[in-house]
Amino acid sequence: MDKNKRIVFMGTPDYATIILKKLIEKEHNVVALYTQPDKPVGRKQVITPPHIKQYCLDKHLEFPIYQPTTLKDEAIIDKIKALNPDIIIVAAYGQILPKSILDIAPCVNLHASLLPAYRGASPIQQALLNDDEYTGVTSMLMDVGLDSGDILGLKYLKIPKDMVVTELFDKLSTIAADLTIETLENFEKIEPKKQNLTQVSYCEKIKKSNGLVDFSNANLLYNKYRAFKSWPDIYLESGLKLKECQLIETESVNNAGEVLEINKDNIILGCEKGSIKIYFVQPPSKKQMIVTDYIRGQRLEVGDTIS
Repeated sequence: MDKNKRIVFMGTPDYATIILKKLIEKEHNVVALYTQPDKPVGRKQVITPPHIKQYCLDKHLEFPIYQPTTLKDEAIIDKIKALNPDIIIVAAYGQILPKSILDIAPCVNLHASLLPAYRGASPIQQALLNDDEYTGVTSMLMDVGLDSGDILGLKYLKIPKDMVVTELFDKLSTIAADLTIETLENFEKIEPKKQNLTQVSYCEKIKKSNGLVDFSNANLLYNKYRAFKSWPDIYLESGLKLKECQLIETESVNNAGEVLEINKDNIILGCEKGSIKIYFVQPPSKKQMIVTDYIRGQRLEVGDTIS
């Protein structure tokens, strides 16, 4: 695709920022950014712009930034038409594009899974929860369905067993940026491929309640830790957050939550199947602490249980 082609970019988190940054580095003609509205963040509810908007402001990029609460408004649709885009690139935007926008120009989405697996809101977390060996990024032509459009390109990544969600997010963002450029530069030559409908799976938006864990299975607990490390974290019924963990093994049989070892800077806890090493915890309404300090404060010893 000619670098003078007019691109409207739609995205919100740092995943999208990395893709946009690559487009700018490669001197593609981005004519506008659409992102989510600023929102209150943290305990003090400070009004904060999306990551991608802050990047554009910091870099003094000259194209306009739009933050509509909906894309269904006629004035919004007319504005996008007036931008006269040749292509619309979408990356973790956070809103469904109505058909009236899909009809303006080809809309290309960069989805962080190997479609048709993990259509939906949390594909990166889902790959970790399922202990997948591989994941990747798909570039696809958008249609009115949820991540159901024809595939333009795929890039694969083998997931290291100890990789957590923040690290995987960063890796896939870089892969998505490269795939965006490849898709754009070969757009006229690519023959879109239909998704295999027998292999479709879905993933939902992560909720705080997803972080609840128990000590029934060490491997499941560890995969939840990997998937939810950035948010909502993993926590026990008591509210105690397990902030830094390491899988020890998956086969031993133990009492759930039994303290098997207390070491200098960690403890080993038994699960009904397997065992896990804990380095840091965070009690409710308190700061993160070294787990051995927590153990001492609770007067727990080897053979006692944590719940």
